[in-house]
Amino acid sequence: MGWPEILRFFRGPFLKAALLIFIGGMTYRLIRVLLLGWRRDRAKSAGSKVGGTLKAYLKSLLILPFIPWVKRTFPRNALTYIAGGLFHLSLFVVLIFGVPHMLVWKSLTKVGWPTLPTPVVDWAAAVGIAAMVMLFINRFVQPVLRLISGWPARLNWIFVFLPMVTGYMMTHHMFFRYEVLFSLHMIAVDVLLIWIPFSRISHFLFYFFAKTIHGAQAGKRGVTP
Repeated sequence: MGWPEILRFFRGPFLKAALLIFIGGMTYRLIRVLLLGWRRDRAKSAGSKVGGTLKAYLKSLLILPFIPWVKRTFPRNALTYIAGGLFHLSLFVVLIFGVPHMLVWKSLTKVGWPTLPTPVVDWAAAVGIAAMVMLFINRFVQPVLRLISGWPARLNWIFVFLPMVTGYMMTHHMFFRYEVLFSLHMIAVDVLLIWIPFSRISHFLFYFFAKTIHGAQAGKRGVTP
């Protein structure tokens, strides 16, 4: 089997299987969370739960997570804070506003949107890759992070890093033929899709639940989220 056949397989049947596993796994996890329910309040609220939730979302959307003065944890581990924020921002830019990825979303949802210029997305991808390398090294430099970084955390990093670096290499035609890089990129993407429901990477789905609950609780108690 040559690389063109490998590419067709991982862009076709294997990708469909990976998407089914991803959607099924994430749906199962979502249903389990919803079945937990929402605990009934028995005490009068000191503030507004709706207001607390809105404040929590506005702070998250309007204030980038890597701005130093937003969180008190910044002085303790500035590198993790800045690199983590840059990585998430770059991932968002590449996945949503890169032309190739927008076309993929459009093929799946039949909805398209304006994209950013290729050089901007390219620089965002480079920044994201550099940030991931810094985060990986930091895990072995910081004693506490080294203790809590088991194989699941390392696999999370590997499975996210490989699609990013192979996509960047494919865009710039680096080291290997285009069909080889495209195949490696699709293999990495498929594996990531299968891995996400079984790993902590799935936290992106529960971010909105956590933000809503924490904001509502803060509003109920009359404190700032």
